[in-house]
Amino acid sequence: MSVTTIDASSSHILDNPAWAALTGPHAHFAERIGHAARYHQDVAPFYAVSDEDDPRAWVDLAALVGPGGTASVRGVTEAPEGWEVVGTGLGVQLVDTGLRAEPDPEAVRLGPDDVPEILDLVARTEPGPYLPRTVEMGTYLGIRHRGRLIALAGERLHPPGWTEISAVCTDPAYHGRGLATRLVRAVAAGIKERGERPFLHARADNANAIRLYESIGFTLRSRTVFSLVRQTGAAVLEETA
Repeated sequence: MSVTTIDASSSHILDNPAWAALTGPHAHFAERIGHAARYHQDVAPFYAVSDEDDPRAWVDLAALVGPGGTASVRGVTEAPEGWEVVGTGLGVQLVDTGLRAEPDPEAVRLGPDDVPEILDLVARTEPGPYLPRTVEMGTYLGIRHRGRLIALAGERLHPPGWTEISAVCTDPAYHGRGLATRLVRAVAAGIKERGERPFLHARADNANAIRLYESIGFTLRSRTVFSLVRQTGAAVLEETA
């Protein structure tokens, strides 16, 4: 796999997509204290800081999670004083560089009434975290067979100009039929219709998913780490003269 550079500057909005979403199009889902923010806890489990190298951000995150609280953050390998990393996972970020986006005649829009079925499918296929109000983050599409939900994909993080495709999963009994590809293309069609660009994340060890995404027009942009951090003590800013 090659890694592409999609912006020549030293930083890009996709380097910190949760922060860009929580302070932008998804601000109505955000709980924010200064330089730290999180999604409402029934929407998504993600936290973000404006800059992981800024001590103020960690002070604000401490206030947001409370004593002994945990936060799932992206791009943090070493926690500052007053925090510890309690778990990590490696991931990759891919961006659309040639995806053929098109609606699917069998795809149906899913909403709050479909959440029990969505949660059941997610529990059986484990595409990533999905909570009762995740469906409100964007458009979620599904394919049904004889009335039963058998495949799913939808929109999650929404930094300005970009939308993440997430929760891509298929009932194991229906693997090999191209349902995931069809739904990714259909979700992407809605994203591109708004003048935005699709991107997505995958576990770094999920070679099959990465190969699939690359085969349909996504390019690996970056590798990253997702960490669960816990507050262990008071984060204090040093006073400067």
